[in-house]
Amino acid sequence: MTQRGIWIAVTLLGLAPASWATNGYFANGYGVKSEGIAGIGIALPQDTLAIASNPAGLTSVGNRLDVGVNLFTPKRSATISGNGAGLNGQYDGNATRDFVIPELGYSQQLTPELVAGIALYGNGGMNTDYQRNPFAAVGGKGSAGVELSQLFVSPAIAWKLNETQSLGVALNLAYQTFTAKGLDGFASFSSSSANLDSNQRDSSTGVGLRLGWTGKLAEQWTLGAT
Repeated sequence: MTQRGIWIAVTLLGLAPASWATNGYFANGYGVKSEGIAGIGIALPQDTLAIASNPAGLTSVGNRLDVGVNLFTPKRSATISGNGAGLNGQYDGNATRDFVIPELGYSQQLTPELVAGIALYGNGGMNTDYQRNPFAAVGGKGSAGVELSQLFVSPAIAWKLNETQSLGVALNLAYQTFTAKGLDGFASFSSSSANLDSNQRDSSTGVGLRLGWTGKLAEQWTLGAT
């Protein structure tokens, strides 16, 4: 490798941690390939994780099995100023630094026009963990933070209507957990103070549908909607 090539590689490696495709808590795209191009996926299916963005994309990926792991390392912090209760300061929320988020997808061509598949993926990693509790001055004990994790299991089916149009539908089965700690000082404001802080994980489940369409308008133009 030339010296110029080495510097380019080092520069790209340095920029990589800032290039994660995310929109707050939720990822803009799912699947390693989609995240590698800033989350593009609704109109550009590249693997079976297209189910998570637009299930119509299954007609473009063929028979395949995809397994991936994301290593997510966000930077979280808080600054409080102008507070009369003694909370002012800068706080680092990165006591838990790295989050491993696995993903799995499978698709099978049933007929030339019909494809079935399933995707397993998650949301997580934007949790906070403040070893120095921002709310210690008002009674917060120990470290502070919240953790919200979500798992989706999405069986899907897609139809190729013609050479340029496809429709798809995915059933989203969701499971999520939540926990909070270090919020003792706010117990008096809660209608259920005994359940506010540092308890076991709470969980919930949900069911939903995702509908999708892709259409190739020209050789260089493909649209997607979901």
